[in-house]
Amino acid sequence: MSGHSKFANIKHKKEKNDAAKGKVFTILGREIAVAVKEGGPDPANNYRLATVIAKAKAANMPNDTIDRGIKKASGDLGSVNYEHVTYEGYGPGGTAIIVEALTDNKNRTAANVRSAFTKGNGSIGTQGCVSFMFDTKGQIIIDREECELDGDTMMEKALDAGAEDFSEEEDSFEILTAPDDLETVQKALEAEGIKFVSAEVTRLPQNYVELKDEDAIKCLTRILDLLDEDDDVQNVYTNWDE
Repeated sequence: MSGHSKFANIKHKKEKNDAAKGKVFTILGREIAVAVKEGGPDPANNYRLATVIAKAKAANMPNDTIDRGIKKASGDLGSVNYEHVTYEGYGPGGTAIIVEALTDNKNRTAANVRSAFTKGNGSIGTQGCVSFMFDTKGQIIIDREECELDGDTMMEKALDAGAEDFSEEEDSFEILTAPDDLETVQKALEAEGIKFVSAEVTRLPQNYVELKDEDAIKCLTRILDLLDEDDDVQNVYTNWDE
């Protein structure tokens, strides 16, 4: 994982999101609504909701905004129904891109995602065309500055909790789990008083693609920026070696 610090990516996204909190709150509001509908309004009995609430607080979403979102989703206020959709495609230089969205209008979202790919000289593919290049894993990121444990101790605790893998970056620890084991590992580490930057199921590239052509880099960056600006888009994964 050296050279591909997820923590650095999180910090980069947070800096961008600080200037566009409206979009961030919109995305998190949708995640809260879906989590409540699928598992109920009590985060103590709804792991997914508890995880989204933690993300919302990390993004500085006000508590009253979180509470309103939960109440709206759990009431019969005619709240909008969202559904998950995934798109796969190619960027310049053979880079692979996966887009996960949460939408109330699949036609709108599909058109916007396709437009983003087209404007960056990419192309949408069929389901499964690039997802085989990624591994789905539970991923926990810990800020080393916020952790009192050294790497060896942290690794021992992570593996004892059921993690599959552990790695150290200059600024962070990364813990990988099987997707179904993320909750178990997270709760075990939380019981030890360990705090996380993030804990989520993610897609990790099996191999990275390096782009040396400046035009290709500009085009791929355009695709990613346009997707980032779309309120329907929740996550974007790519195997580009930035």
